Amino acid sequence: MKEFEHEFRLLGLKIAYYRKAHNPPYTQEQLAELVGTSTSNTGTIKSKMYKPISLKIPFRIAEALEVPPKDLLDF
Repeated sequence: MKEFEHEFRLLGLKIAYYRKAHNPPYTQEQLAELVGTSTSNTGTIKSKMYKPISLKIPFRIAEALEVPPKDLLDF
């Protein structure tokens, strides 16, 4: 098992939840545009393969979804 693989999976599920719960819901493409990154970069978080990401990405995602960053990391 890769280091923090489970946590990355949970983070991805939280992002998907808040993305779909946003009013109006965001597509993956819309969220990536708001964050200023590509869909493949935001998708890396949700992937089963571990790839290091900058902490800026989850913070920007939380800002775009209008949720505190801690809500994305509260497992």
